[in-house]
Amino acid sequence: MKNSTAIFYMIFSVIAFSLMTAVVKYLNDFSAYQIVFFRSIGTLFFTIPLIIKNKVKLFGNNKKLLFIRGVSGVISLTCFFESLNYLSVGTAVSIRYTSPIFAAIFALILLKEKVKPIQWFLFLLAFTGVIIIKGFGGDVNSIGLFLIILSAVFLGLIFVIIRKIKNTEHHLIIINYFMMMAFLFGGIMSINNWKTPNQIEWLLLLSLGVFGYVGQVYMTKALQSHETNVIAPLKYLEVVFMIIIGTFWFGEIYNLWTLLGIFLILTGLVYNIYLKRKKRVT
Repeated sequence: MKNSTAIFYMIFSVIAFSLMTAVVKYLNDFSAYQIVFFRSIGTLFFTIPLIIKNKVKLFGNNKKLLFIRGVSGVISLTCFFESLNYLSVGTAVSIRYTSPIFAAIFALILLKEKVKPIQWFLFLLAFTGVIIIKGFGGDVNSIGLFLIILSAVFLGLIFVIIRKIKNTEHHLIIINYFMMMAFLFGGIMSINNWKTPNQIEWLLLLSLGVFGYVGQVYMTKALQSHETNVIAPLKYLEVVFMIIIGTFWFGEIYNLWTLLGIFLILTGLVYNIYLKRKKRVT
């Protein structure tokens, strides 16, 4: 029962994140800055009352690392949203999931964590998938590819920072720093890039933060409810969902080379999760 509940939580989380990405793709007439701004508003609507209710220290303890986490989050999110103007949603999401490769590199440098040779092989396998997508997966835009890899690099840095501060900072403060900085950055940058939404667009823009927050909450619940090696790979269902959404909603076409590249990315990263979990158990 506990296993099925955790699986349900993760699938629900994946659906929420997939819907958020689909809405961003649909709103491609808006600048990435304006989308980041509205993404933050929806989440802050939930986090600020919870911080007040739980009497959590508003500015946290390690302000320097929280600031770096916030800046890294804003860069990663902005690059991801901007990349959707150049890449298909399935391709963008799958390449962004190479972030564990960069997390391992940052962890090696900053936390002195060791990486097994088999893990480097799996990372190479995943990155080979990116190369195949770029080289053979149709007309993959170079600007979009650069943006999504940059997003993955900063997402990898975020993983390492959160690991560093997880025992000293409340999870609401970690999220709130990110969203407050996204609110300020997105708001300022939107001044000269503002497009006034119609009624439907207002709802869609405000839904971004709701989908993002729900996805984060249920992903956390899933990981707290069952073993990581069972639940974490389900996160990669988002790639499958985005390919389906891209095909049937946006009319995107994925050739066999693109699908092979995505398969290699997922294989390398999912098996790496299994190895890391196995290492903890032994």
